[in-house]
Amino acid sequence: MEPPSGHCLLLLGTLGVFALQRGTAGQKNSTLILARENAIRNCTCSADIRDCDYSLANLMCSCKTALPLAVERARYHGRLTVWFTDTSALGRLLNFTLVQDLKLALCSTNTLPTAYLAICGLRRLRINAEGKQAWAEQSLLIRGGDRDAEEKAPRPHKGWPLCLHISFLDVALFNRDSSLKSYSVENVTSTAHDFPDFSYFKTFPVASNTSCVVTVIY
Repeated sequence: MEPPSGHCLLLLGTLGVFALQRGTAGQKNSTLILARENAIRNCTCSADIRDCDYSLANLMCSCKTALPLAVERARYHGRLTVWFTDTSALGRLLNFTLVQDLKLALCSTNTLPTAYLAICGLRRLRINAEGKQAWAEQSLLIRGGDRDAEEKAPRPHKGWPLCLHISFLDVALFNRDSSLKSYSVENVTSTAHDFPDFSYFKTFPVASNTSCVVTVIY
């Protein structure tokens, strides 16, 4: 049998590259953050990983150690999943971060204190708790506000996104067995005045001459 000619080898190589591109084009990477024992790892995963399976995540995902304190607030364009064991790192990771699709998985049986996360542009929230056998994963769709404008808009202050839709999530809801609920208040022009109990608004820079939608998740 004669070896393939140079032209055939070139054709086969081209087809191989094309097939590889087609195979990887359908894969949608998601971001997984592992927050455990004051250590934070940021992972990119091309497949869904069972919640709280750290060994599988280390095997299947590309992970790197992240700095515990980030100066710049991140924008997550795809799905973001955060596994955590306590609330110590959640505020640093998520407060006034722009993320549209968020999943939080509690990977311990700890009872969590009342603590609020303020998240920009949230459209879908999923939660799961490893230690509660009676729980099924819960999901909540959040409507209202122009989250696309937030995604495209420049940041009014260095390190802070433009936040036209703010969702407040009380992490103590992981202690309860009730379903996720939410309510929204539209056309909020003075967040510090209308929500005095949320101390975040006293330091968070809000763009002037704009109104926002505030959603409380409980």
